[in-house]
Order: sequence, then structure tokens, then C-alpha cells
Amino acid sequence: MQFLFPGFLAALAVISIPIIIHLFYFRRFKRVYFTNVRFLKEVKEETSNRQKLRNLLVLLMRCLAIAAMVLAFAQPFIPLSAGVKKGQRAVSVYVDNSFSMNALSKDAPLLELSKQRARDIISAFNADDRFQVLTNDFEGRDQRLVSKEDALNRIEEIRTSPASRELSKVLIRQQQCLNTGKQENKITYLISDYQNNISDFSTFKDSLLEVNLVPMRAVQERNISIDSVWFESPVQILNQPSNLFVRISNRSDEAAEEIRLTLRHDGQTKPVGALSIPANSSKLDTIPFNILHAGWHEARVSVTDYPVQFDDDFYLAFNVAERVNILAIHAGQVNPYVVNAFAGAKYAHVDAADARALDYSKFGDYQLIVLDELTVISSGLINELKSFSQNGGNVLVFPSQTADLNAYNLLLQAYGAANLGPYEPAPRQASQVNTEEFIFRDVFLNKSANLRLPATQGNYKLPPSSGEQIVTYRDGSAFLAKYQVGEGAMYMAAAPLKEQVNDLIRNAEIFVPMLFKMAVAGSKSRQVAHIIGKDEVLEARHKIATSGETIYKLTLVEERSKEEPAANNQDANTTGEFIPEQRIFGSKVLLTPGTQVQQAGWYRLKLQADTTLAEFAYNYDRKESDLSYKSPEQLGEGLPANFKVLSESMEANFSQVVDEQEKGIVLWRWCVVFALLFLALEVLFLRLWK
Repeated sequence: MQFLFPGFLAALAVISIPIIIHLFYFRRFKRVYFTNVRFLKEVKEETSNRQKLRNLLVLLMRCLAIAAMVLAFAQPFIPLSAGVKKGQRAVSVYVDNSFSMNALSKDAPLLELSKQRARDIISAFNADDRFQVLTNDFEGRDQRLVSKEDALNRIEEIRTSPASRELSKVLIRQQQCLNTGKQENKITYLISDYQNNISDFSTFKDSLLEVNLVPMRAVQERNISIDSVWFESPVQILNQPSNLFVRISNRSDEAAEEIRLTLRHDGQTKPVGALSIPANSSKLDTIPFNILHAGWHEARVSVTDYPVQFDDDFYLAFNVAERVNILAIHAGQVNPYVVNAFAGAKYAHVDAADARALDYSKFGDYQLIVLDELTVISSGLINELKSFSQNGGNVLVFPSQTADLNAYNLLLQAYGAANLGPYEPAPRQASQVNTEEFIFRDVFLNKSANLRLPATQGNYKLPPSSGEQIVTYRDGSAFLAKYQVGEGAMYMAAAPLKEQVNDLIRNAEIFVPMLFKMAVAGSKSRQVAHIIGKDEVLEARHKIATSGETIYKLTLVEERSKEEPAANNQDANTTGEFIPEQRIFGSKVLLTPGTQVQQAGWYRLKLQADTTLAEFAYNYDRKESDLSYKSPEQLGEGLPANFKVLSESMEANFSQVVDEQEKGIVLWRWCVVFALLFLALEVLFLRLWK
């Protein structure tokens, strides 16, 4: 047993006062004579002995009462730890409010029980202590110490958040806040379910901060999640079938049967099918997808699961161009084969332009630019082509027989390639097609079939050490090579396109899909989904507002129910709106939403209220989908000496648990009780003992 204020023990000397009074208390008696005093003497002796016994008991009760009161002021306790700290305390309480805390315990969601735990912890401390209440949101207002009342009020405001933090970062945040106070005693509490993917205490090195871990545990650890959704093709084409891949995971130890998958698109929800997923495994499913109109599309893939539901929906937003635009740049006369290759495709449009009269400002309207046997390429055109490719466009180059090698070498250098070799007038035969590259991927049903490949009567020597070979000659040199730059690429042919030198135009199974896939690949594939909490930069084409005020806004879209009428052929209502951080670079605007996106769904980019410039889909981070936790035993393994695990049951009086952890088993209350008891016994002895 130890004393919080041992100096008060000196007051035990006060016990001597009632002892002195008892010893020196002489009562004077008056002598009265009787004729026969023998019987009175016997009565006197008997009465005197009982009086002495009563006085001794009263003296004992007084001494014990004084001793109990002195001990109460000295505050004795039985320590449960190495020592009990005196003085004011700075206490930081972290409440994990991530989506995994929506899992159920016996009575309520874990988040509600965690909030009650936080109230119990704060209630166990004194009114003059200072507190921090921290959540995964890392709000600026939580990075300061507040009073006990303010801390309890802050706990009431905690709601579920899409943010998820590693606990090492939480401890650093708590440490920074506690260091702003003048209190010497700094204590932290972490109330969480302690998922395996966030419990990284080994990276936190402070050995002085007292850290208390308060684990919460759900009754059932089961969750079905949609991990990711993506298109098979990077670019979606109007009136062309496409496949949508969906990866679904069963994060439990039991097999999941009849998991129903649905797709919502164009205002209609369609059942896709039912899946059976083995325990602790994933399954990949394919959804056929038809695009019937151009413009922006909103899609959502869903499963039904309970109680953890944040990962049951996956949102997508993508744009389908009404047509693909191709620009053919010639030296005086357009090549009819390039125009005729797209004649049968209604969604493709070819414009021809003379190299001597180009409007560079319109390059951004095209997906593919074809250089048709230009003898000289100006430095200005080279710079514009490089910028065009960096922004996602593709360039296809057919050199002239009399090409200026210096100009072409400058073009290759702009794309990070080596110099072009001289023209060799020798017949050669192409022998192999790279069917793994996007240009020829999924073009041929039978890749091993004998394809009719082009032959040339002369060609340039493409640099072998750079780029990716798409079509090769028999000696391994490139007939067609790809040079990546930025988000686009340049495709360089080794031979001119004219029929006398190159019979590529006669090989429709190579020439037509090659041009078509290059044009489609030049349609910059925008990311169809983003993750909330990731510091991603959104990109859109810059527009000039008619009002002259250029302020872009992102607006959250809320889905309509089937019974509600859709206005303007749209199936959604706009609810929330905010202005993201924005920077304008030439023809594009870069947006940084930061922490302003808090809800999964579709966000429309608007400059004017009635015009949607772009759409972005946001989903919650699937990091919280894995409901594998550390047990209290696992949590305690390998922890530093300044870490403790408070793994009391849900029904425990946690305020008392914290009080005992901080102050030990407090005995001063019992001392007060015994002091009152002894005083009561003293009164009884004096009143009832006649």
C-alpha cells in the first residue's frame, strides 16, 4: 500500500489528545456516610468497572476515527502499475470512426460502444485535466487540448468517416497535440477494432508516452465487398459491346452463397446474376456492357450485404465520344487510302490538312494525327506533336522516300528515340505481329493462323534500341515501332505508304484495324473511378465562362428512385456542391478536391449551373473491407513497456477500470466510511451504555 500524500500521516499525533484527556480526566466525588456501606461498596466497585470499560471503548473509537480521517487525507492506494503520477494530466482519446466500426457487437455498433468508452475514460479524470478527442478525420479543431466538458461534447459529434489511418500516424498526431500543453503527465488512449492493416505500432518509437490500447470486437466478422471494377478496353466506343470486369471478395471463414450482383446504368437497375464465393477468396465476374449514346455515363455495380455496407457499391463515370476524329497531314495531296479506311465507320471522321497551312490550336480536337510522307517536318510541328502526344493523342508517321533525315531525327529525339537510319531500296517481308500490344490485341481470333503481312520495296532503318516493336521484318528489325511519351505515343513506320513501295494498303486485316485501334487508343482514357482519401489530381478541358468568372464547382449527384420522374433525361438530383482547388494550364484545368469529397458517388464538374463539363466517380477506400483483427493476446505481443492493453469486457464499468489503472485501487473512500462508522459507535456507547 502507498500514499498519495504521505505528509498527512504526521497528523496521527493528534491521537494523543483523546488519550491524554482520558488519562488525566479525574472526577471529584462527594463523600456521604451511611450506617452500613458494605452493600454500597459492592455496587460502587461493579459500576466503576463497567464505566472504565465504556470509557476505554469510547477512547478506542475516537482514536480509530482520527486515524481513519488522517489516512483519508493521505489517500492510500494499492498500485497496479509501477507508480502513480501526481499533478494535472493531458489526456488524448482516439476514437476509430472508420467504416469497419459499423460492425455489430452484442447490442449496438462498435462505434457507439467506442463513444461510450471514450466518455468513461474522460469521466475517470479530474475536472482540471486537459483533453484531446481525435478521430480519423484529423480535423484541425481536434489538434488542441480542451476542457472536460468540451471533450464530452466533442464525443457526441463523432460520426462514421470514410477516412482510415494507420495507428502509428494516430500516435504521432496525439503526441504533437499533447506536447502543446504544459502538463507533465501525458496519457493516450486508442479505442479501435485494431484491424491487421492499421496496427503498425512498431514504427512508433516514443518510449515516454503512456499508451493504452482499448480493443473493441464485433460479434460476427463477415463481409462481402466489391474490390474493383474496370473495363476490358481502355476506351469505350459508341454502339460497340464492351466487357466490365468486377472483382468480389468474401472476407469471412464461411462460403458465401447466392450473392446477387446488380448493375445500374442509364437510370435502370438490372440484375446481373448470383455468385457463390468460397471462404476467404475472391471471384472475377464479367458483365456485358452496351453503350447506346454518346456523352457522360454513370454506372454503379452493387451487391447486398449486412452489416458492413460501405463497400457494397462501386461507382463509375466515363465519357463516350460521339465520333473519333483523325487528322491526315499531307505534303500537297491527301492519301485516299487513309480516308477510305474509315469510310465504313460512322463514328470516325477524317480531316485532311496541308502541312504548309496547319492550325495547331485544333490539334486537341483529334485523337490521331497521320503524317503522310512529309519530306520536311518543321520544328514548330514537332513541338506541337509532342505536346499532342503528352496529352494522350497518337501520331502515325509514314516517312517520304526523300525525307530530310535531320528533321525526322529531331522528331524521334522529341519522343526519346535514337536517329533514323538511311533509306535502303531493298525488298523485305514482314513476318511477325505483336498481338500483345493494344493495337493488335483481340483483333485476330486465331493468333497462330498464317496472316498476310505487308512487304516493302525499300525502308528506313528504325532505331532498334528504343521503342516497342509492333510489326517486325524477318531479320528482327522493326517495320512499325511505338515510342511512348506522356499519355500518348508516336507510331513510326519504316517505309512510305505509297503503293509502289509498300503493299500495306492491300492488307486490310492489318491496315484497317491498325488505323482504327490507333485512333481509339488516342482517345485519352480517363480514370473511371477514384478513391476517397487519395490525393489525386483531376483533369478536365478548360472552358471560358460567358460571365467571365472562371470558378469550377464539383456537385455530388444523388440517385433518384424509379418512381421519381427524371428531369432533362437524367436520373439524379444534385445535392452537395463545393469549389475544389483549381489550376489552369493552357487548354486544361487541374482540380484537387483534397478532403472535400466525403461521400461515395458521382461528382459533376460545372462552370455554369446548366452545363456538365466532366464527371468523376468516387468510391470508399477498400482498406477497411478486411475485417481481420488482432485479438487482445496478439495485440499485447511484442509491445514496448509503455504500451498497455485494457481488454475489459463490454459490460465492465470502464470508468472504474481507467481510474484504477491511473490511480491504483483507491482506499481513501473506505477510510472515510470507517471514520464515520467509528464516530457512530462512539455515539452509541455514550448514549446507550448507561
